[in-house]
Amino acid sequence: MTEVEAGSVVGGARRLPHVRGFAERSTAGAESASPKERGKALRDRVPRAAHAVLDLDPSRPDAVMAVEESNQGRIPELAPIRVGRMAATPFAFLRGSAGLMAHDLARTPMTRVRAQICGDAHAANFGLYGDARGGLVIDLNDFDETVDGPWEWDLKRLAASLVLAGREAGADEDTCRQAAHGAAGSYRRTMRLLAKLPVLDAWNAIADEELVSHTDAHDLVGTLERVSEKARANTSGRFAARSTVVTEDGGRRFVDAPPVLRRIPDGEAAAVAVSLEPYLATLSEDRHPLLSRHAVHDVAFRVVGTGSVGTRSYVVLLLDHRGEPLILQVKEARPSALVPHLLTVGFETPGVDHEGRRVVLGQKRMQVVSDILLGWTTVEGRPFQVRQFRNRKGSVDPAALAADQIDDYGRMTGALLARAHSHSADPRLIAGYCGKNEELDEAIATFAVTYADRTEADHTNLVTAVRAGRIAAETGV
Repeated sequence: MTEVEAGSVVGGARRLPHVRGFAERSTAGAESASPKERGKALRDRVPRAAHAVLDLDPSRPDAVMAVEESNQGRIPELAPIRVGRMAATPFAFLRGSAGLMAHDLARTPMTRVRAQICGDAHAANFGLYGDARGGLVIDLNDFDETVDGPWEWDLKRLAASLVLAGREAGADEDTCRQAAHGAAGSYRRTMRLLAKLPVLDAWNAIADEELVSHTDAHDLVGTLERVSEKARANTSGRFAARSTVVTEDGGRRFVDAPPVLRRIPDGEAAAVAVSLEPYLATLSEDRHPLLSRHAVHDVAFRVVGTGSVGTRSYVVLLLDHRGEPLILQVKEARPSALVPHLLTVGFETPGVDHEGRRVVLGQKRMQVVSDILLGWTTVEGRPFQVRQFRNRKGSVDPAALAADQIDDYGRMTGALLARAHSHSADPRLIAGYCGKNEELDEAIATFAVTYADRTEADHTNLVTAVRAGRIAAETGV
């Protein structure tokens, strides 16, 4: 044996074949065009200032038409509840009109850099939820519309929603615009930070304890503490205590609380219960013993949030050997409202074999920590997602924040959105495009104010139609 052991290489690194699924091997400085440089080059084709543009076209549906189109395939008798919620405020209208905004965004400049996007990244779709060890995580928390799409669409929807939320909260126009500007700036700075970190560090960056300091959101500390305290008490046990009664055989069942919670026929309940068996196959096998120690006791129908009202959604009551509850939500997964509008501009999206699987995989691609019981199933031919219900969830109502908090909230959500996008899009590429100065921030803020004005006009049109009896609405639900 020589001094050099067998299998080693003298004077350089070992040359190994490229492995599919991994990056091409390179050394520092060897790339002719780095992701950062490619991002910078995109500015020539799509100037950052161009993102201020909102160019509405004659084919745009009016507010009533957009709502009626989005109600197609939903449970008809619940449509008035959805309309009533959307008619409450302009911010509420935006929350229920992801498809209409996608129509408008498809006519705005795009870099065509792909990312797994939320598709509905408005300011109320961020919140707290529990991890497997009882801690609280803050992140995006709604993925019904998630799709492989343009990162700008999420950022613009977030920014516009912050302007509307700020106006509803009574903040002045400068503050509302600053919230949108701050969200874009925080997104840009966070993406630049992630681009500089080792990949493993970037993947798990912006931990909860660092988020406030990273985004200089110190005015939000008290609000976040109050929301966290409420979230810790928001559990299956608490919901079961209010929404179930003990049966003669010692089990429990749901009680009617119409129109939000209602009991369903035995056949419908049985179909939901049976669907939990194929759901198990979508979970990691190490989760199976956990669920095997619970028995299914009841199923009820429960109306969900503004954007999802009218979809089929069930709560399933499980009890362990001590009678302690675990509640699962089995929620219908409809096709993403963004897909038709992406296709109109030649932005091809991957084929979807199951909409529940699309939602679940999109969620896992964007979150650092996801629900350990997140999966999907099919009920009577319809795709559903399955997740824990009331998993210590809590949220900040952006429309109820004080004026000196809305800009803090904007910066915090902008940072979370950047981290979520960086899991699927190379942060070096987006950071190279966004750059160091505030040109993009200014453009996004201008777009946000313009789109907020458009949404207020849409909301007014919807309210007028409701008062004229053109479309039915049920308020207060």
